[in-house]
Amino acid sequence: MDKYDINDPTDIDIMRAEFDGYTADDWDDFIEDAESLSLGRKDIGMLRTALRKAQMGKYLSVKQIFYILKVVDKVDTMMEEEEYEEEE
Repeated sequence: MDKYDINDPTDIDIMRAEFDGYTADDWDDFIEDAESLSLGRKDIGMLRTALRKAQMGKYLSVKQIFYILKVVDKVDTMMEEEEYEEEE
């Protein structure tokens, strides 16, 4: 996630496109995973915001989209680690 610069118009377009690529079902899955991983209220709250604005990234600020994508990255990483530990 650190690869994006919130001041670069190209990166902003890429982040919005990535956000809009997720459906409401995807956001539901992220929320369930975040709750099972016991993430903080702020992180889960931002995922709920993403669910309400699913595929309508133009209604969120750049900072909100950046933060939401960071949370998605964190959830993905933690789920991969959990799956790896289960395989051992």
